[in-house]
Amino acid sequence: MYIAMNRFRVAKGAEAEFERIWAARETHLGKVPGFMEFHLLRGPEAEDHTLYASHTLWQGQGDFTAWTKSDAFRRAHAHAHAGKDGAARQSLYLGPPQFEGFEAIQVVKRD
Repeated sequence: MYIAMNRFRVAKGAEAEFERIWAARETHLGKVPGFMEFHLLRGPEAEDHTLYASHTLWQGQGDFTAWTKSDAFRRAHAHAHAGKDGAARQSLYLGPPQFEGFEAIQVVKRD
């Protein structure tokens, strides 16, 4: 299993718009080979931002890498930098997302 995460520092006051954008977007993940699950996580608040993370589970790193090179990936990210009125979304973020990828080496499941 492979876990792909992006961390987003969302500017204070922009949280509702950030969450609306993610809820409304088409991910194109449902039929992608190797895709298992997606989660959008809201984390702790700091003085100037709220931390969010997108979290996807894949059968393997190769599946994730193939998706990042696919037409489905391009479609899912086509409007990642424009708001509902087409305006730039830079004001939502304090810097670019930070990617982190992890290969699962141990999994414990409930009995």
